[in-house]
Amino acid sequence: MQLWAVLERVENEPVQTLLVVGAGPKALAVAAKSHVLRSLGLPAPRVVVVEAHAVGGNWLPTGGWTDGQHRLGTSPEKDIGFPYHSTWARGRNREIDRAMSAYSWTSFLIEHGTYAEWIDRGRPSPQHHVWAKYLQWVAKSIDLELVIGRVEQIRHDDRWQARVVDADGAATELSADGLMITGPGRSSRALAEHPRVLSIAKFWDLAGKRSLPAASRAAVIGGGETAGSALDELVRHEMLTISVISPMATIYTRGESYFENSLFSDPVKWNALSIQERRDVIRRTDRGVFSVRVQESLLGDSRVHHLQGRVTKVVPAGDSLALTLTNELRADQVHNFDLVVDATGGQPLWFLEMFDQQTADQLELAVGGPLTQNRIESSIGYDLAVNGLASKLYLPNMAAMAQGPGFPNLSCLGELSDRVLRTVPARSHVSAAQAVSR
Repeated sequence: MQLWAVLERVENEPVQTLLVVGAGPKALAVAAKSHVLRSLGLPAPRVVVVEAHAVGGNWLPTGGWTDGQHRLGTSPEKDIGFPYHSTWARGRNREIDRAMSAYSWTSFLIEHGTYAEWIDRGRPSPQHHVWAKYLQWVAKSIDLELVIGRVEQIRHDDRWQARVVDADGAATELSADGLMITGPGRSSRALAEHPRVLSIAKFWDLAGKRSLPAASRAAVIGGGETAGSALDELVRHEMLTISVISPMATIYTRGESYFENSLFSDPVKWNALSIQERRDVIRRTDRGVFSVRVQESLLGDSRVHHLQGRVTKVVPAGDSLALTLTNELRADQVHNFDLVVDATGGQPLWFLEMFDQQTADQLELAVGGPLTQNRIESSIGYDLAVNGLASKLYLPNMAAMAQGPGFPNLSCLGELSDRVLRTVPARSHVSAAQAVSR
């Protein structure tokens, strides 16, 4: 949808609004659920989404997190409505679930005539670019209100105000009652400035162009799915050794049994677990683990090895790089590589760079101290918003510890949308989001 059309609708229709940063699965889940609720005559906010690239951009090469050719780490049936167990409106939840199923992964395949083929091939996980096409199909189906541009600054007065700059440098001010921030942040960060130390964005850019530097000893830093995808690419190239560097004792495979998955799909049991038990679940099943598919592809390659430690120093050594690995109970070790990929993933607090000082101060007061990851994670309430702020700030990517491990990923997008939309503050006296072009 064109920006002028978004502006006209949000200015002329007196409804509350939710502004979402990032047009990925979480944004589409919330927008589609809001669309369904409205179509059923139930109250829901207008959802306006701001995205720098395109819907599903982080699943496309232009987003810097993939080349688009690698496969989704979870089942695509965990789509934007999963687990289809709405708790939004008593007596009408099944009606909501049925309406949401029109935007399911299965419905997407049926519309494109590929459902039978997908079934006959054993329900394979789609390539990232196909998952992006699914999200784009949902966006088109619900007439998503999308503003293409990069959020440069966020401030909070009585409402949330976001300054958005498009590709031509034109600035727009968007205003909303609630704000939801999604996505991993920038993928262009690398641990050192060196032509053979690649950020994940640079790595995928060169891989897509078939221009990765020739190397005999490569290292990938990180133990999560970002690192797993990079390794899945590197094993296709001619290298003598490929080392995975992470602080864990080994590379773990994501737990995929019913008992583990059920904690992701239905987080109702989460509050009964102690903090230590929650940490154990997240460490075992989500953070610092590879998907079963990636792990199986690596097991048969004798070039792949794991090195335990944290990289604390990078020093050029001729045509190679000397990496110092630090471990708590033993002496530092130095290993030489001629190609290093920083695949440590997104930074949890990346969004703080967008907040002006006054807004950061308000958030600090709400969480009770300096803005650390642990403190913000502990402040996330049932609605996936920070407790104590005058206007709702939804941070589903930081909700794992407090509310359940499925919210930061693709495991319970339907439950995520229920929680966010059920608690958007009612402000009938406030007009819809006003966007003023500068």
